[in-house]
Amino acid sequence: MSSSESELSDSDVELQEAFAEGRLKPGLNTVETAPKQFVNNVGGLRQKLAEFKSSLPWIENLDLVNKQAPLAPELAAQMLIHEEKRENQLKNNKKLPQVDPSVDPVLNDFKRETMFHRQAQAAVMEAFPRIKALGLKTIRPDDYFAEMAKTDEHMQKIRAHLMQKQVAKQRSERVKQLRAQRKEGKMMQVQAKLERQKEKKAMLDQVKRVRKGQSKDLGFLDGRNKSKKAIEKRKVRDKKFGFGGKKRGSKLNTKDSAADISEYRRPKKPVVGNKGKGASKRPGKNRRIKNKAKGKR
Repeated sequence: MSSSESELSDSDVELQEAFAEGRLKPGLNTVETAPKQFVNNVGGLRQKLAEFKSSLPWIENLDLVNKQAPLAPELAAQMLIHEEKRENQLKNNKKLPQVDPSVDPVLNDFKRETMFHRQAQAAVMEAFPRIKALGLKTIRPDDYFAEMAKTDEHMQKIRAHLMQKQVAKQRSERVKQLRAQRKEGKMMQVQAKLERQKEKKAMLDQVKRVRKGQSKDLGFLDGRNKSKKAIEKRKVRDKKFGFGGKKRGSKLNTKDSAADISEYRRPKKPVVGNKGKGASKRPGKNRRIKNKAKGKR
């Protein structure tokens, strides 16, 4: 052990003994700090600003300060669809925190992306005319052989994949709509069936009451006690199919109809040759044989 290390260890021992005996008191060692002075050096700030400020033309930095572009109808419709979808998700799943869609963080992300899109769109709409005025081309030429991060073929594959994904999403939404419509149709059928059963039961109860002599009202037979919907349906069926009566065997002949010959018309004899007036009639078979035997035509 060196002499400096031995001295340091001896001093530590002495301090420990003094602390144990209570000879060390607070306030013996103090750290003095000078108060911080704030200086508003305007000249120095302007000098530094002039040092790193560049006076390049606009085409070198392309800086733009503009407002957002107007909201396109497509984005507005898409935003409305997202809000309705998010609202349905919150209604169907009570485990999720019920938040107003206007302050929903999920929808706010979409709105924030929409704001970025509109800001970029406004910048492009302002920058393109200025670039065209300077006579610069804005489209990459066909003979531009610089190395790109992604090839055109790769980007086409990505675009096709995104289009396929969008079509699949639309198909899924359509299937969901059809399922909802089918479910609603089944519910309407069940409700109509229950209503018919209820009306039938009510009519049977009225018939039983009439048979037992508890009631003499037969209004349910002519539809006075029916609902307006049932009466309208009955009218439509009566107009389409008639008002009842015998259906089977209604077109069979009877004795009177068989004896009635008022509508009988004697058929006319066929006319051979010209069908005008004075047309000659063809003789019968026996007459033709006799005429042939006589040598006549």
